[in-house]
Amino acid sequence: MSEGQEGPIRAVDARALAGTHFRYFDFMMAAFVAIILLSNVLGAGKVAQVWLPGLDRYWPFGAGILFFPVSYVLGDVLTEVYGYARARRVIWAGFGALLFMAFMSWVVVELPPAPEWKNQAAYETIFGQVPRIVFSSMAAFWAGEFVNSFVLAKMKIWTKGRHLWSRTIGSTIAGEGVDSLIFYPLAFWGAEGWTPDLVLKVLVTQWVLKVSWEVLLTPVTYAVVGFLKRREGVDVFDEGTNFTPFAARV
Repeated sequence: MSEGQEGPIRAVDARALAGTHFRYFDFMMAAFVAIILLSNVLGAGKVAQVWLPGLDRYWPFGAGILFFPVSYVLGDVLTEVYGYARARRVIWAGFGALLFMAFMSWVVVELPPAPEWKNQAAYETIFGQVPRIVFSSMAAFWAGEFVNSFVLAKMKIWTKGRHLWSRTIGSTIAGEGVDSLIFYPLAFWGAEGWTPDLVLKVLVTQWVLKVSWEVLLTPVTYAVVGFLKRREGVDVFDEGTNFTPFAARV
């Protein structure tokens, strides 16, 4: 499998692949972590708007929604192709990267600026992070990604590897649902300017939009999964996998 040559795809139990090297796994991990970090740095702080012709108005949305759902697509691909244990390792890598990014942002923002440097206020606006939102985001990411991976792995067994679309969409509905249910109440419930009704409205809207992205990207998911399975030569099933999130062994 390390050669990455295309060949027949064989169904295997995830436990039989312990310690196996896969040609594309490291690239998938790097892509997942990069999207997690960049969507938080570049997308989370901007509110954009889109014109809705049917309603004849602009509709605001968080810019991060354009790219953050891609992490769930990659999470689906990782679990589908490489199994839950390797997806779990990638989720912990992403969580660790987010933790370090939050710490680094705090340190850099708090460093006293040189007198001739006049951009501190702008820097604080972009990179200054409210501790409550940082904690909410990390907790939601951790729980949502693990739910997504768990549901997909279990559904793959139930469906006997058929109907990939049902697994990717079903796991995203569950994972993004947990993500939204944790993030928005933790981050904004009782905050100034946020009524309970507004929190629930934004929660449901963002959840629907993220799941809709997953549906639209289903052809891409099929193409990537098919390519990786052919190149790696395996179709992994988590029949006897230990689904605890508190492990890193593969």
